[in-house]
Amino acid sequence: MPTASILGESDDHVRMAARLLREGELVALPTETVYGLAGNARLETTVRSIFTVKGRPLIDPLIVHVHDFSQVEELCADVPPIAHQLAEAFWPGPLTLILPKAPQVSDLLTAGHPTVAVRMPAHPLARRILQAADVPLAAPSANPFGYISPTCAEHVQESLGERIGWIVDGGPCQKGIESTIIDVSTPGEIRLLRPGPLTGEQISEALNGLPVTTPAATSSDKPVAPGMLTRHYSPHTPLTLVPNGQLPPAIPPTAPEGSSAWLATARPRADASSPAYTRYWFSETGALEDISQSLFGMLRKLDQAGHSHIYVELPPSDGLGLSLIDRLNRAAAR
Repeated sequence: MPTASILGESDDHVRMAARLLREGELVALPTETVYGLAGNARLETTVRSIFTVKGRPLIDPLIVHVHDFSQVEELCADVPPIAHQLAEAFWPGPLTLILPKAPQVSDLLTAGHPTVAVRMPAHPLARRILQAADVPLAAPSANPFGYISPTCAEHVQESLGERIGWIVDGGPCQKGIESTIIDVSTPGEIRLLRPGPLTGEQISEALNGLPVTTPAATSSDKPVAPGMLTRHYSPHTPLTLVPNGQLPPAIPPTAPEGSSAWLATARPRADASSPAYTRYWFSETGALEDISQSLFGMLRKLDQAGHSHIYVELPPSDGLGLSLIDRLNRAAAR
């Protein structure tokens, strides 16, 4: 069974990854959010191969990753002052901006929308490769479309190792969930399209209290940004969500011991759930940052454990918890 070759942090490997990307190869890269399947955004054949390798529908736009603001200006027809404010506050970092696209940007990249999604990642190794390649990189999560996002090189190898040639191993992702997406393409509007590591409150504070709106959820078949489809980040095993602070439903005593998984937000002091559950937890304390880092890794672990069903306790619905709830709601959708 063929597997992708692993590159590391050495200067030689950085130069090699950069050369491969300039030439149109796909390379999985670490970021502070999740691992991305990167390709040269200037080459339409490469952009198309990203969709093909992932099995991603062409209606779902890609995020373009850059290493400096000159590349943003190459990609965007207009960069309003509010975008400069947000970039100054949060770049490099887990923030994606939706901006009017420049005429030369491929409609394939933007799924036919007049806007383009851009981000400047903070991961040191990703930044070294972006700088060495000196081309903007389209990079959705490095996993089959709709499946759980990868947060370490091993996840990429498991999911895409037979479909791509190269993975850069930069260790586990610090944030663990995808970037916050803010649409500033319409004058006078600041829209939170996808919650992420940065909250709406943090965005508003950086803009001196300007309001950030969250559009009503829709089942649109032509999303403006990634991560907006109803079902996403999903394990193959059926997944049911349990309100914060509650236990999973009772299981008949005849059920085999450990047949279902119970994933709590924190290590339980006492647990009255049925013996039919195998017990897991995201974090010793239930800290939201810890849950975020372990979210996708735990879902993958449980999906591969042979359980008949996974029950997950939702985190508290404040701050970063809202972003985690968004991911879990989409993972549980059927």
